[in-house]
Amino acid sequence: MSVDNATVYIVDDDPDLRESLAMMIRSLGLNVESYASAEAFLDAYQDQSDLPKCMVLDIRMPGLSGLGLQQMLAAEGRSMPTIMISGCADIPMAVNAMRLGAIDFLEKPVSGQILTARIREAIDRCVRHQREVGRKAELTRHIERLSSRQREVLDLLVLGERSKQIARQLGIGEKTVAKHRASVLEKMQVDNVVELVRLFTDSGGGSPHHEASLAQCN
Repeated sequence: MSVDNATVYIVDDDPDLRESLAMMIRSLGLNVESYASAEAFLDAYQDQSDLPKCMVLDIRMPGLSGLGLQQMLAAEGRSMPTIMISGCADIPMAVNAMRLGAIDFLEKPVSGQILTARIREAIDRCVRHQREVGRKAELTRHIERLSSRQREVLDLLVLGERSKQIARQLGIGEKTVAKHRASVLEKMQVDNVVELVRLFTDSGGGSPHHEASLAQCN
C-alpha cells in the first residue's frame, strides 16, 4: 500500500488557514480535501477504508465541534488518525481528544514543520493499521475453510504440539492427525508449521479461535 494516494482532510472554519494548510499538504504530494465545518465534512465524506488518510481538525467550530465530530466517527467505526488544532489551549478538551485517538493536539498558529511530521506519522499509522486489518481478514477467511476437527488440530499445532501429542489429546490416530495436518497447511496456504505460526504472529493474533472472530473487529 502506497502513501501516494493518501488524503488529508482539513476541517476548520477559518478559510485562510484552510487554504494555507492545503497548499502546504499538497506540497508533500498528498491529496487534500478541506471543509468549513464538521457538518460539511459529514455531508461529503465517503469512507474508503482501503485508502490511507488522516484528518487535521479544529476542535472549536460553530455547530458540531471537532471533538463532537471525532466522537461521532469513532462511534460509527469510521475514525481515522487525527491531529487536533485549537486557537486556545484547553487541557480537558485536549485530554478527551487524545483519549479518542488523536495523534496530537497543536495550538494555533501551528508550526508547519511539526504539523508535517504529525501528518506523516498519522498516514504511516493508518497504512500500518490497514495492512494489519488486511492480514487478519485474510487469516480469518483461511480459518473459515477448516472443518471443526481441523480447527482443533490447528490450535494444537500453533501451540507447538507434535502429532503424537495431538493424537492423544484428540483421541484419534497419528495417521489421521497427519491427514488433518496436511489439510490445515494446504487451506492456510503455508508449507510447514513454522510458517503457520508466523502467519498468526504477523497478524498480531493469538489463538485461532480468537482469529476466527476478527471479522467482527475494526
